[in-house]
Amino acid sequence: MTFFAKYRWLLTVVLTTAIFAVILRRVPFPALMSALREADYVVFLALMIPNTLFYFAWDTLVLAVVIRWFHGAVPYRRLLPVRAASYVVGFFNTNLGRGAMAAYLSRSLHAPFLELGSTVIFLVLTEYTQLVIWSMLGLLGLRAEVSRSLLAVGAGVAVFWLIVRWLLAPRDWSLSRTFRLATPARYAQIVLLRAPMFFVSLCVHYYAARAFGIRIPFFQLLTFLPVIFMLAALPVTVAHLGTTQAAWIFFFSQYAPVPRLLAFSVAAHLVFSFTRAMLGVAWLPAAYFDLQPRTLRPHPAGERTAAPAQACACGMKPAQDSCGD
Repeated sequence: MTFFAKYRWLLTVVLTTAIFAVILRRVPFPALMSALREADYVVFLALMIPNTLFYFAWDTLVLAVVIRWFHGAVPYRRLLPVRAASYVVGFFNTNLGRGAMAAYLSRSLHAPFLELGSTVIFLVLTEYTQLVIWSMLGLLGLRAEVSRSLLAVGAGVAVFWLIVRWLLAPRDWSLSRTFRLATPARYAQIVLLRAPMFFVSLCVHYYAARAFGIRIPFFQLLTFLPVIFMLAALPVTVAHLGTTQAAWIFFFSQYAPVPRLLAFSVAAHLVFSFTRAMLGVAWLPAAYFDLQPRTLRPHPAGERTAAPAQACACGMKPAQDSCGD
């Protein structure tokens, strides 16, 4: 075990503490408490909690569609416990939550772990890609220097996918299976399928910020909220705190007092994370039940013979699924 792996938890605590120490040097604690007291929590919670529930429902839909594409049809309701349970683990460690979901699906679907891991990685990378695309759309209405520098990020993402698609995906590795089977149309479809998740979240944050007296121009929020979400996903701090708050202050301090930005970013992050974790806890018994013998299989014996006929229209095997839906 390397030094980093052994003391990773300690490093995340130190980094989280250091980030908040820097922020709180700029934000007096009484000013932060005042911003928290003055917020309209009725409006805030009425927006943020339904947003989290919608995110959970749509996130599970995305998972169901991708599992059907590359592993076989599984009913949507049977994947709800899988997705919810991963939020509990992900609350503490994002990558561990993703690994737990891959392990759960592998055992439930009786499929190789690395093949399911390939699908989970596919979901993660396409999620980052659609966030970058949203950010690029926001650039159309902005001319700030910091926003122009994000164009390099878009170019970097394009180069990354070229490397994945034409150099790594063709290799006969279990971990590259999903990327190998995915057609260019599938990549586009998954990005479009994820679009409602971000758009709803964008609108919710736009109006929920007003509950804290914050008014950010829509195109500014469209450009930088995806960047904040990407920073929040980095597994470098405790419960993803610190990086998110620093990003809100960095990108939006010209539109609102820093104490209000800090208060809103902390409240929004905690409500989203806590609500997802509570959903996970509520679904844990169902997730445990699904891991028992007799559950989750992609196709009953009678259905597996019907699947090839559906795919024959384009002359390919069902696993390759190049026809599109």
